[in-house]
Amino acid sequence: MHPAKTGSEKVILGIDPGTTVMGYGLIRTEGNFMRLLDIGVLKLASNDDHATKLAVIFQELIRIIDAHHPDELAIEAPFYGKNVQSMLKLGRAQGVAIAAALSRQIPVVEYAPKKIKQSITGNGNASKEQVAAMLDTLLKAQVSTEKLDATDALAAAVCHHFQTQGKKIPTAKGGWKAFLKENPDKLIGSR
Repeated sequence: MHPAKTGSEKVILGIDPGTTVMGYGLIRTEGNFMRLLDIGVLKLASNDDHATKLAVIFQELIRIIDAHHPDELAIEAPFYGKNVQSMLKLGRAQGVAIAAALSRQIPVVEYAPKKIKQSITGNGNASKEQVAAMLDTLLKAQVSTEKLDATDALAAAVCHHFQTQGKKIPTAKGGWKAFLKENPDKLIGSR
């Protein structure tokens, strides 16, 4: 059973689409406050058939949606690559994730990877590890840098929260370098 949401509360599901590993992250927000609800990955590598992978994505996302009742879905847009077949498969995975949300009447918003990184770290070219470290600080939770597909999904949810709040990104004065200086424990390899 889930605690009832107040009028200003919202649950946001973030998705990092993939056909081998798909990340997901959920946050509960109220005003500027954010709390991590769940984070994980769907491992799809054991399925050789692409159609079976898509079915698993749909079924698992419906399970997650029914368990957490998100109000909105934020999904990372595929970036352009040179391998057309990989892009087609990724686009199908993204489409199935969107269809799962729409089947439960959940609004969907898509964000470019650079937009997500910019929203979280203030730098659109930040590394996945930098994004994970900033999420760790923002959510005051241990966000594993070992499951970067999951942290990318969580970043999409947090980016959506920031975008819908219409506020500046809460970063340290002086940008990423100042943040690391003020938070030396967030340096990669310091854990």
